Amino acid sequence: MAFGNKILLQKNNKVRLMNISSLNISEIRKLANDPTGVAENFMAALSSDNRSGVREIYLRLRRAENAKAVEMRRLQKMFLYEEDLAAKGLCPVAGVDEAGRGPLAGPVAAAAVILPIDVRLVYLNDSKKLTAAKREVLAEQIKKAALGWAVGMSSVDEIFRNNIHQASLEAMRRAIRALPAKPAYVLVDGFRINRLDCPQLPLVGGDGISASIAAASILAKVARDSIMDSYHEQYPEYGFNQHKGYATPDHLSALARYGPSPIHRTGYRPVQECLFP
Repeated sequence: MAFGNKILLQKNNKVRLMNISSLNISEIRKLANDPTGVAENFMAALSSDNRSGVREIYLRLRRAENAKAVEMRRLQKMFLYEEDLAAKGLCPVAGVDEAGRGPLAGPVAAAAVILPIDVRLVYLNDSKKLTAAKREVLAEQIKKAALGWAVGMSSVDEIFRNNIHQASLEAMRRAIRALPAKPAYVLVDGFRINRLDCPQLPLVGGDGISASIAAASILAKVARDSIMDSYHEQYPEYGFNQHKGYATPDHLSALARYGPSPIHRTGYRPVQECLFP
């Protein structure tokens, strides 16, 4: 609670009334960075202080509040498909996505995730819009919050035998089958999954408009990146830990120098050109 420029400050389970003007800028900044002991109307007390340094802290906190509100509205929209299906009695809903269609090496991965419709994971989004560090953090949050999640893979041999599209579909089917509960409905990024024994809705750009698909895209990407990091231990000359198998200049240079490894996709043209120059 605030009383003009006074705040109720809680510390060591004791509450006392403090005049904010008695605090210096450094002390106020410390409270602003760790506001657990300050009443909700801390912002009101800051706004009544005329010092420029306090005003700067106030404006920073206000911008952070506004950004958080915008993020919460975005996340709310990310659950529109899930909420609509739940209103029709279709529960649970699984989001499905894949990672690794484009690389020259390594498997293709897919994930299926069932999220509670009331969960809000800040910054949940298409995995391609996130840094590797943010994906790692969100992957752990997703696994803890999810009602169920699973990852499926298709090997390099399957990609060669069946083509990348069919291998991706099989990886997604494997992820769905591995869920602890059969979903009543599946939201899938981009295209329909054939031979799936439950109803589904393909969504173009689904990883940016469905929370469940976004969560699946993150788990699939993190799982595949981890596998490529482990392959780096076996084949360090290719730098898989850096490019994860994608056709970067460094990867193409290593491919030309050393030739394909056992995990390279020999059906892909840049790899074929090394086999048959």
